[in-house]
Amino acid sequence: MGDSKVEMRRFADAHALARAAADEVAGQLAQAYAARGIATLVVSGGRSPVGFFEELRSRRLEWHKVTITLADERWVEPTVAGSNERLVRNALLTGAAGAARFIGLKNGAPSPELGAAAAWEPLARLPRPFDVVILGMGEDGHTASLFPGSPRLASAIDPDAAPGCIAMWSPAVPHARVSLNLSALLGSRRIAILLFGEAKLRTYVKACATGAVEDMPVRALLRQTRVPVELLWTPEPAE
Repeated sequence: MGDSKVEMRRFADAHALARAAADEVAGQLAQAYAARGIATLVVSGGRSPVGFFEELRSRRLEWHKVTITLADERWVEPTVAGSNERLVRNALLTGAAGAARFIGLKNGAPSPELGAAAAWEPLARLPRPFDVVILGMGEDGHTASLFPGSPRLASAIDPDAAPGCIAMWSPAVPHARVSLNLSALLGSRRIAILLFGEAKLRTYVKACATGAVEDMPVRALLRQTRVPVELLWTPEPAE
């Protein structure tokens, strides 16, 4: 993979970043369903996107034409704290935005290894490329649930693999995860990575340096040339 052209934009504070991201994503979703009748948005969990979710849910959209799904998920029930599905339902899918269709990744399988294929089935039926993918990045250089050191990482970041979901292993509890693989993430029109705080900036700078993709899986996104990647950063930490 060659070097991609990654645009990085700086914002004064977390609120400004969230507002700008929400405005842009809302515009892209509206353009998508105007052109194709449906819009697709893929999001991650954690603290970083909460402000963005709260802003986006207030935007005036034809929400019934929007489908929202996850880039990754902890293998826990959606009612459990730490579930990305729970976060999205509570922070984004409220008010008018509750009319959006949501597709979760957690299913009844006892493990992500057994449930990954079933998690991908409803996503495979969506029109692709996805319209927008919103990701974060950990200080270890992971994105989605593509963690350095995870046993299946090599398969997960293979750009030539068939798009799908893959079981992953996080160093943090709960360990078991399921994630879209790199090929699935790259099946999108736009990828944006939301970064908050000086520590994340240092991680990004390190990821831009030479080094193995396996050491910092976010490099797989930063170095590819298929899809535009934009970084939105503020020195203010996520709330």
